[in-house]
Amino acid sequence: MKRIAVVPGSFDPVTLGHLDVIIRAAGLYDEVHVLVVHNPGKTALLPIAQRVSLIETSLAEAGAPTNIVVASWSMGLLVDYVTDVGAQVLVKGIRSQIDVAYETPMAIVNRNLAGVETVFMLPNPAHAHVSSSLVRQVSALGGDIAPYVPDAVARFLTAPHAVDVR
Repeated sequence: MKRIAVVPGSFDPVTLGHLDVIIRAAGLYDEVHVLVVHNPGKTALLPIAQRVSLIETSLAEAGAPTNIVVASWSMGLLVDYVTDVGAQVLVKGIRSQIDVAYETPMAIVNRNLAGVETVFMLPNPAHAHVSSSLVRQVSALGGDIAPYVPDAVARFLTAPHAVDVR
């Protein structure tokens, strides 16, 4: 049986911490789906298609394994996508107890709804303090985001045509 995992997130934008978790998950599973999801509780900076493109470029530039599929999902439950692709597990990166408290109820509901397990992965400690919202704030105030995001994201957000994050 093929071991398939889904790494969901808004990835707005993708950070080095996200890449760390995705690439390590790709070493544990036969196939990993990075799923860009719409979070109705957040106001997005980047359109979903742009986030998908930045993840794909970032993974390619990082020399990531080829068993990673990048997709998006904006309709229905996350577990619907998970079962549609035959995945057995969700992989979630957690940085702190706050993330654990937020993710635990969702993990329990996903298991109850579809028998889908959730695996929590700790990021590289060098990236544990970084979130997409922090990157958006630093960028909006003119700060250097290069230490926190893949090169593709830094190039995109600092380009003259980039989305105004202010």
